[in-house]
Amino acid sequence: MKLPFNFKKWTVEQTCQYLREEELEEFEDKFKACEITGEELQELTVDKLKKMGIEQPNDREKILLRIRKLWQVQGKVFNDPIHGHVELHPLLIKIIDTPEFQRLRYIKQLGGAYFVYPGASHNRFEHSIGVAHLAGQLVRALRTNQPDLPIDDRDILCVEIAGLCHDLGHGPFSHLFDGMFIPEARPGTKWKHETASCDMFDRLVDKLSSVMEQHGLKLPEDQIFIKEMIAGPLDSKTAEAQKGEWPYQGRPKEKSFLYEIVSNKRTGIDVDKFDYFARDCHHLGIQNNFDHWRFLKFARVCEVDGQWHICVRDKEEDNMTDMFHTRLGLHKRAYKHKVTKIIEYMIKDAFLKADEHIQIGGKRRKLSEATEDMEVYTELTDHVFEQILNSSSMELKDARDILNRIMSRDLYKFLGETRSPVETSEALKSQLAAKLSDGLKPEDIVVIIIKMDYGMKDKDPIDNLYFYSKYDSTKAFKRKICHVSKIRPTCFSERLTRFYCKKTEGRSLEADKRSFEEWCKGKGFPEYQDE
Repeated sequence: MKLPFNFKKWTVEQTCQYLREEELEEFEDKFKACEITGEELQELTVDKLKKMGIEQPNDREKILLRIRKLWQVQGKVFNDPIHGHVELHPLLIKIIDTPEFQRLRYIKQLGGAYFVYPGASHNRFEHSIGVAHLAGQLVRALRTNQPDLPIDDRDILCVEIAGLCHDLGHGPFSHLFDGMFIPEARPGTKWKHETASCDMFDRLVDKLSSVMEQHGLKLPEDQIFIKEMIAGPLDSKTAEAQKGEWPYQGRPKEKSFLYEIVSNKRTGIDVDKFDYFARDCHHLGIQNNFDHWRFLKFARVCEVDGQWHICVRDKEEDNMTDMFHTRLGLHKRAYKHKVTKIIEYMIKDAFLKADEHIQIGGKRRKLSEATEDMEVYTELTDHVFEQILNSSSMELKDARDILNRIMSRDLYKFLGETRSPVETSEALKSQLAAKLSDGLKPEDIVVIIIKMDYGMKDKDPIDNLYFYSKYDSTKAFKRKICHVSKIRPTCFSERLTRFYCKKTEGRSLEADKRSFEEWCKGKGFPEYQDE
């Protein structure tokens, strides 16, 4: 009979069974005579074994080594270029070794940016491992620094699993799929990759429920908790939340700080960002000025209005400002680079044209509907790009032609941009097509609206952060207006409108840019006015 995973509940006979399995049956009679149960195993020492009649030092050492295996859980070590040697719990290894997680090896972290930055070849796979590692580091640091916090081993394991699984639902080219393709392919849908992450995790639980329970998880309670850490409250409880009621089911209000580790809905400061800032900067060749290890060093939990929040030392305000500035810099220089965005736009166009004709995993169905079937979605990765590109199907010709333009660098050409408020895209397309003339139609013009901010739209994200001082580490407070440096930015968001032309053959880019500048000047855009 298989022994229960929780050795502390073993009877004397089950303890003896373990001795036999470990080839220690010669000491079985002595354990029976002393009625050693599983609960007493951790209390065994060299002296206690000697008193039980086990005389030889080598025998006592051998018994202790075999018994300590029960609670000294061994995982696997990964050599990560960002965090060094990362050791993960065996349950996380079980999750990693599934098709649902392995598909992340084939989804680029930065989508179309790889066509602009040759070093940006990293994938969601390694990012997810990094987030799991940092999640464990942060929650353990909180427990070490504040032993009175209600953090148990099960909480730690759940937080690590949430970090590992938070991006399971990303589609081809990451945010391109849920941010650009799905909204056009299925107008009105509110589907996001976090939705699929939860669906994928449910699929994993169906496969690994017995293993999860063996490692101490309680299902479905911990399943709900992990999904809430990934996507927020699972039920729409906005009204109750406004009334001050606790919106989560997985853990009580006393453990509210656990929801701020993987995906922090309140401040935006979480280990997901810590990893992708460091990892993306490394692969892009951009300097990362934010030191997440200082945050882990100075993070503490304080009570605020009946809830417990992760706070940071008041002297760390500049480091936190650097974090949000790093985020903005990455968006400006990489994520929303003018070439990155038009390549992603072209991939989106190709996906839309291929939507009804693609075949994934042997099931002929629309690309945009793969999100409704996790078996199909498990097989949907960046490979769909090559699937279209290398197809000989006439149904995919239009999509294939667009991707061939990307591969030959025949991109939609950039005409210019403005920060001025502008009217609807359709109106602008008609006006600009008429100005550029030569047979251009409104559909030949691409207008992309780019919004950039510090993570909280037009607000200063530091305003949402709680601090504590070294004189009273139990009292949380927000920064006072009078303490804000006069040289800090006062505007925290901007909107750019970019203009591109799809047609390149037989057209002069210089002439089109001159016509575009004349059009902008006539529209009153300040960037194009004479000084």
